[in-house]
Amino acid sequence: MQIIPKVLKPALWGAVGGAVALTIIGFTWGGWVTGSKAEIVAKDRAAGAVVAALAPICVYNFRQGADAPAQRVELTKVKAWNQAEFVEKGGWAKMHGTTSINMAMARACAEMILADKS
Repeated sequence: MQIIPKVLKPALWGAVGGAVALTIIGFTWGGWVTGSKAEIVAKDRAAGAVVAALAPICVYNFRQGADAPAQRVELTKVKAWNQAEFVEKGGWAKMHGTTSINMAMARACAEMILADKS
C-alpha cells in the first residue's frame, strides 16, 4: 500500500528541494540571520549608541577642567593603547550615577579630545 501517490512524488521532492534552496539563498545572500545573531548585532548597536551618546559628555567634562590644555598635551604623549586609562584616571569618563567606566566610551572620548582643534 502506497501512502503517497506516484504522481505527487516529483512535486513533493521539488518542494523539498525548493525549501532547501530558499533556505540556503536566504541565509547567504538574503540577509536572513538567526535569533542569536540578531541579538548580538542588537547588543553591538546598543553599545555603540551608548558610546556615541556619552563620549561628548566626557569631552565636556574634560574641557571644564582648569588645566584642560595641559592635560590635552599630556594625553598626546600617552601611547594610544593607554589613552583610555588616562581619561579614566582623570575622572572625565565617570558618568553621574554609575559605578563603572565604559572603556569603549573612554577610548572614544580620548579620540575626540585629540581630534578637537580648539
